[in-house]
This record gives sequence, C-alpha cells and structure tokens, in this order.
Amino acid sequence: MIRTYRDIRYTLKRSNRKTASIYVERDGQITLIAPEELSVLQIEKVLERKRRWVYKNLAEWHDLNATRIERQFVNGEGFLFIGRSYRLKLMSKQEEPLLLKDGYFCLRSDLRPAKKAIAAFRDFYRDKGLVRINERIDYFKTRMDVEPKSVKIFDLKHRWASWTPGGNLNFHWKCMMSPAKILDYIVVHELAHLIFPNHSPKFWNEVEKVLPDFSERKEWLRVHGAGMDL
Repeated sequence: MIRTYRDIRYTLKRSNRKTASIYVERDGQITLIAPEELSVLQIEKVLERKRRWVYKNLAEWHDLNATRIERQFVNGEGFLFIGRSYRLKLMSKQEEPLLLKDGYFCLRSDLRPAKKAIAAFRDFYRDKGLVRINERIDYFKTRMDVEPKSVKIFDLKHRWASWTPGGNLNFHWKCMMSPAKILDYIVVHELAHLIFPNHSPKFWNEVEKVLPDFSERKEWLRVHGAGMDL
C-alpha cells in the first residue's frame, strides 16, 4: 500500500512484529513495516521522527546510483560472476544460450536483443545460484543451529534476499554477481532472521558471531550494490 506523508512517499507493509522499521530499498523506494495495531497517526509520528534519517539515506542512495553501470551486450563487455568480471564473447555456433567458458561469458549471438540476453544471464545466475547458495547455507546452518524450510532464487526486485516466518529463504539472482564473502554475508543475514525476525541488537550479535567482520561486508554491499546489475 503506497502512502504519502508530507513530502515522503512510502510503501506501508503490515506485520506481526512489535516495532516499526523504515528502509530505503535498492531502487530508492521507502518501505515502512509496521505492527498490525499501529494507527496511521502513530505511523506518521514514526516518519516525522525519522525524517532526517530518510533524507540522509535518500541522498546517499542518489550518490551511489549516479555511477550505475549500463552494460551492453557486445564483445568485450564485462559481466560479474562471484565478484569477478568476465568479458563477453558472442558465439554464432553454440547450443546453450550462455556459457562461462575459458574465462569468457559466451553468449549465443542470436540472443543479443537486450531482453533475450538478460533472460539468458538471469537463468544462468539462477541455476548457478541455487547450487552455490545451498552449499553456503549447508555450511552455515549447522554453526547457527537453524534449518530453512526451502530456498528459492528469483527476481526480488529491490531486495537482495528475504525470509518468511515459515522458514523459507529467497535470494535475488543478482546475488551471484557479488564476491564470495559478500554472498556469505547475505546468506548469514537471512539465516539469522530464522532466529531473530527483526534487526535488533540480538540479531546483529548473531550475525557477528558467525562473521566478525560483517559490518565491512555490509558496507561493501551498500556501496557497490548498484554495480551488480545488467
């Protein structure tokens, strides 16, 4: 539900949580998650109290996205996979839509229209991500004593990952562009939500127990996330 309070346009989401939280999403949109019982007047008080924080974070978002990379599907263009850039090579004779081979992303040349090429990359990242992310979940879940119910990879729009109270974890296929240590941070972040459903100090303590340098990884994602795109 999209609402406006004075000059702040935001999406309101209701939850069974006890406190309200505000986020500036990766696309620059503002999301406010509020308890079911919180009135509109109370929500507006939260927005007023957080007004300076919203302005500051929106300004940072605009600065970080000013250098967003627009990749072209031409020979030599660089595309990310697990933090490394691989140059694109167009192939006239190739059965698979997209392959990572001999240090190149090999794209079938008839898929050069952006829509088809993006679909090929999206499928590649999703397929590889399902394997890689499940491997990392298997590694961390024992240490954190959690067991997710399911793991899915798809387009989450402006979120890197999400979770449900039922224990389902979802990851954006763009996560596969991040360096391995950043992907681990995203995985641990979501696993920690299976223990603590909010971003309370207890939640961050849980993340820190597994990744002592999580704040550095979190900051890297904030600064470089805009470049992880097609």
